Amino acid sequence: MNFNSETCIQCKGRGYCGKPCPILKRFSEFQPKVKTSFSGSSPPEIFVGRYNYPNVNTGILAPAEYGQTEEYSMPELWHKKNFSINKILSLRAKLIYGKFKSNVKDTRKEKRILKTMQEISLADRKVDTEFILSKPVKKILNIEKSNPLITNSAQLKSARLQENPHVHKKVDYLTSDTNVKSSIAINELYNSKVNVSNIIKILSAGLLGKKTSRKLVPTRWAITATDDTLSKTLLEKIRYYPEISEILLFNSEYVGNHYEFLLLPEKFSFEVIEAYMKGSIWNLFSEKIALSQDYESFNGRKNYASNVTGAYYTARLALCEYFNNIKKQGACLVLREERPEYNAPLGVGILRECSRQAFTKKPEKFSTIQEALNKIKTRLKLGIEIFKDISWLLREYKKQKRLGEWF
Repeated sequence: MNFNSETCIQCKGRGYCGKPCPILKRFSEFQPKVKTSFSGSSPPEIFVGRYNYPNVNTGILAPAEYGQTEEYSMPELWHKKNFSINKILSLRAKLIYGKFKSNVKDTRKEKRILKTMQEISLADRKVDTEFILSKPVKKILNIEKSNPLITNSAQLKSARLQENPHVHKKVDYLTSDTNVKSSIAINELYNSKVNVSNIIKILSAGLLGKKTSRKLVPTRWAITATDDTLSKTLLEKIRYYPEISEILLFNSEYVGNHYEFLLLPEKFSFEVIEAYMKGSIWNLFSEKIALSQDYESFNGRKNYASNVTGAYYTARLALCEYFNNIKKQGACLVLREERPEYNAPLGVGILRECSRQAFTKKPEKFSTIQEALNKIKTRLKLGIEIFKDISWLLREYKKQKRLGEWF
């Protein structure tokens, strides 16, 4: 078999590489021992699959234990508490994915098990729930680039809430309003300080938008839709701000993901180049460095960033938040090294938080691009040339004559 970045997604721990799954092995000591029923506190977390769309797997995740389980599923908390990969995997290993089949339009029907899932998606803190399964839990991996790892799945027969979910007032208001568009609702929730992770769950559960348009949204799509919607709204203002006057550089790092954000005095444009080093989760088997690249000019993108995928939109949101805070705009080149230390998939939520962290630091300032690139080079393991040689943004920037060059 030829291996590529999608191999683990297809394998799900079955050993296609001819060896015991190194990811699944790390879960064994933490996996719950349950048969066909259990009770526990959902973080809260739900998951809507995308395979066989529009008839997809839908369900609720919860451990077979009670308590404050929010950190089982929130990238915001993982990053804030600086959890290691092993710590995150130990938490994810305890979650059981009780799933059931749904048509994405089932939100318009009275389906008790789906309504329970939707009630959990609204919550902003853990929800005690009782689960009855049709079959015992299977220990297989559900791996995707955008979503945190899911390891234990079972067909869900029924689920019953053991307490009333705690729901943010703005969430309650906007999910009850069936006349407001989903894009407007997403932005209003964000402006009301609802975590991006929570907005994604609510959108995925089919609880935002006009009544006739509401439907379940696969979690992977909901993640990108939320990041994309928020950053596009911020860009409507950013494009009218003055340009930054200096070359600025920011960097951050978390669990083997290293970021460099190079900001240049220019109208808004954006490029992400990612390098997956040998041994990292999305380049486990190749001897070569794998590269992905997507970009957009001042006028934006018209299609999906299919190379970098969800990580493109998480980085763009973090950048737009920064530009909106300083009331400026500029061109931005994002370089990401995915290093061998990043050896298990944790979803793009951690990349959103890692990108945001970069902009909490004081920027490094430079007189020339070359000086900035030389500084970046000191922090990269792969060097700067593989990024510099293919960068669309650097190539376009060199073509623009700056006012100072005429004097």
